[in-house]
Amino acid sequence: MTEANQDNVQDLIEHIVTVLNESGIEKIRDDLQMLHPADIARLLESIPPENRELIWPHIDNLRRGETLVELSEGVREGLMADMNTHSLAAAVHNLDTDEIADLIPELPDEVIAEVLYVADREKREQLKAVLSHAEDTAGGLMDIDAVAIRPRVTVAVTRRYLRMLNELPEYTDKLFVIDRNNKLVGALLLSDLVTADDAQRIDEIANKNIRTFSVQQPQQEVAQAFARYNLVSAPVVDDDNQLLGRITVDDIVDVIQEEADRRVMAPAGLDEEEDIFAPVIHTSRSRAVWLGINLITAFIAATVIGRFQETISGLVALAVLMPVVASMGGNAGIQSLTVVIRGLSNGTITDKNARKVFIKELLVGSVNGIIWAVVVTLVTLLWFGNPALAMIIGVAMIITMASSALFGALLPSMLSRMGIDPTLAGGVALTTVADVVGFVSFLGLAAIFLV
Repeated sequence: MTEANQDNVQDLIEHIVTVLNESGIEKIRDDLQMLHPADIARLLESIPPENRELIWPHIDNLRRGETLVELSEGVREGLMADMNTHSLAAAVHNLDTDEIADLIPELPDEVIAEVLYVADREKREQLKAVLSHAEDTAGGLMDIDAVAIRPRVTVAVTRRYLRMLNELPEYTDKLFVIDRNNKLVGALLLSDLVTADDAQRIDEIANKNIRTFSVQQPQQEVAQAFARYNLVSAPVVDDDNQLLGRITVDDIVDVIQEEADRRVMAPAGLDEEEDIFAPVIHTSRSRAVWLGINLITAFIAATVIGRFQETISGLVALAVLMPVVASMGGNAGIQSLTVVIRGLSNGTITDKNARKVFIKELLVGSVNGIIWAVVVTLVTLLWFGNPALAMIIGVAMIITMASSALFGALLPSMLSRMGIDPTLAGGVALTTVADVVGFVSFLGLAAIFLV
């Protein structure tokens, strides 16, 4: 199969969609054969379900399995639901062990049974080993298929061994050196193997100071290490330093992409794996929950405003200026929230330096509060000609922006300790706090000094 050049992939996908809509499936069969499984997945995600049903039968089983791995869960579930047991098992069983493990939770029991029946004993044992670890850990990410060699063999023997294998696993940039007890003692880059003398022993040229990951290490820590040390592959070991498998950069790219998608979608209460062409009722139901939460927070803010109904009715300018205070406080808080969430996720913010970060965010919020309080005070004075009102909104601005910045910095840690994802709930909680503090400070000061 000849795959399309990357530069032409998007044009080819657009061509396929156009021809499919105008002339039907027969005109695009050859074009489909030019697409990589990842591009087939992108094509399927960008067209309605009725068009997916036309294209999917024309994808061969080998590429079907790889395409299923690349698809979002929402689209994948729809396609797998329409496949019979034999077809689905045939598409899945040729995948790598770690890829099958990723799909296992979504496969029907009869498909899992057929896949295990067709697989050889070694692959079944590998699959069992991967599935024994949580999905979001190094063990869940790892591929069992790692090439290992002994430290006391020579370079010449190692080269002959690699020739006997005929084919190396994908993304093999190094060989792992293990002793007779399967304990990891080092790694040898393929580039060093190529340039070494035949008579040299592996333990003479292997790197014994290598980056390893424990089997239970969170996948986010693994992704950070791959990015920090520019790794292509890295070994996974157990508590006794025995080699269990390896993690490769392609899996880490997926982790990073999933995290990026989650950060974009989660603040709005959306699922990054949802099918954009999912039925209206399904999508409406999933979004309704988040809208309900936002409605509750809106009523909280409205209740605060209701407490100052008489104050507002006595001076209409208060109603005009209220959104300014709450909006500026919310933006200051979101800035702190974003910085801290990012710092916690990449490990730059720890228990040891968190206090300094919180103090800094409070000071930043206070300084910005003073700066913009001066601006808002002058604008209010020119607009309404009321010095007392201008001073009140200035003071309220400082209080709101400083407190929102501090709360934005504290909120991620507070939510994490409560077992709540700060990316998902942080924005809503912060907005509520900013609104409440803003309204209370502004309207409270107005009630004391103006009415």
